[in-house]
Amino acid sequence: MTLRSSLASLADMFAYPLRHSHYVELVNPLWTSHALMARVVAVREETADSRTLTLRPGAGWRSHRPGQFVRLGVPIGGQRHTRTYSISSAPDREDGCITVTVKAVAEGRVSQRLVRQVRVGEYLPLGEPQGDFVLPESMPVHPLFITGGSGITPVMSMLRNYVQEYEVVPDTVHMHYAPHAKDVIFGAELEQMATTQRHYQLQRYYTQDGGAHFSAAQLEAACPDWREREVWACGPASLLEAVEAHWQAAGLSHLLRVERFHAPLAAATAEAAPGRVTFAGSAAEAQSDGVTSLLLIAEDAGLNPKHGCRMGICHGCDTKLVSGCVRDLRNGDLIAEPGDTVQVCVCSAVGDVELAL
Repeated sequence: MTLRSSLASLADMFAYPLRHSHYVELVNPLWTSHALMARVVAVREETADSRTLTLRPGAGWRSHRPGQFVRLGVPIGGQRHTRTYSISSAPDREDGCITVTVKAVAEGRVSQRLVRQVRVGEYLPLGEPQGDFVLPESMPVHPLFITGGSGITPVMSMLRNYVQEYEVVPDTVHMHYAPHAKDVIFGAELEQMATTQRHYQLQRYYTQDGGAHFSAAQLEAACPDWREREVWACGPASLLEAVEAHWQAAGLSHLLRVERFHAPLAAATAEAAPGRVTFAGSAAEAQSDGVTSLLLIAEDAGLNPKHGCRMGICHGCDTKLVSGCVRDLRNGDLIAEPGDTVQVCVCSAVGDVELAL
């Protein structure tokens, strides 16, 4: 290691903006999984609306398993916003870096910032790898991957890991969906893999260029032995719903692993009632329409509550109900007992509500 690289590594270990609030976060037990910082060392445009960031984590980073995700923080308007993103690189790269590949969402403050504005040299808060959408410790003999849009990212980590660790991809069928050919993230790399890896079968479907959405006939044509394969599916809600329904009807749900980027929400009910949300710990108030998540209401009110996945998995946004009633947007269940835990990312207010935030 050269003197320059040694000094750079040392800088990464201690690089952290010198702000009091950040030191508080470092010693706060609720923030221990998000105390790392990562330096952006490269950016690469993937498509018109997606970008890969190469990150060099600071000291304390532990390797991920292919398919896992991380919490990534971004400063916007003087506040830190956190989202979860799948790691798209294989574990244990020689350069010690990881990559996350982000697709810009039309109304997504964080994704727009990461895709349009983040530059090489910036430092971003980084959580530890999480998630169980992973390959088993023993290599599956013949996996089936079904991906759509940015749902390719965790599967790309798996494919790259096969090449890095074993130099070959095993007997694999990969069905990928995108609006157009130009929208395929990692398109060139996937094409090369399909050409050089003789056991890797890539099937592409362009849903806005005449290609049909997922169907039983499509599956039979692409993968006649699908009933015998372990399956990893990740992509838009409509794709995952169709895949889950098909495997459930076949009695093979135990072979299917699904990764979602958004929580599946129950249909809105007539009981939704607008009201006032009071954030007791912040002395702030905001109006609720009865259907918007309490996390979004808090953020729109200028607050920056702790959160992580924004889909009810990590419990990083948990707070206590002081008074009133909230509804779990995933299943419609009501929470009305003072002192009960509320996941603000997946709960809405029912009338007037007071939270401990």
